Amino acid sequence: MTTIAYKDGVIAYDSRVTRGDLITDDDCDKCIERDGVKFFLSGALCDYDALVGAYFGTAPTGKVDASAIVVDSGNLIMVAVDDDTGLWKSPIKPDRPYAIGSGTPYAFAAMDMGASAEKAVEMAARRDTSTGGKVRTMRIDQHGKASSSG
Repeated sequence: MTTIAYKDGVIAYDSRVTRGDLITDDDCDKCIERDGVKFFLSGALCDYDALVGAYFGTAPTGKVDASAIVVDSGNLIMVAVDDDTGLWKSPIKPDRPYAIGSGTPYAFAAMDMGASAEKAVEMAARRDTSTGGKVRTMRIDQHGKASSSG
């Protein structure tokens, strides 16, 4: 899966891809930009395109096992696909920490204890076998513009 954390204007995300208990890649960039919208993706790599497509109105065919933190027109949104209702969006309050993915409980605990988003993902990787590799960061400014910061 992965761990994606947001805190204080920074989104941090790992780069590990797994298949069951096997680590298949530790340098996958899980940020996709399409039509000016940035998707920080978690879940099954093979479902990333289906989730992005659903966001833009393409009905998914089959189960979509992916979710994302999305930056769109200055807004932070958590996005996923429900089998019954289709695409759902939940706004993220920019003044509060947030996390998605398999390392969510570890990332939230780390941020609750004062860790940055980047440090929270690093700490999640110590306990969650589906989180690891390089930790990348993206800064979101007060206007919702994203820029790589590491």
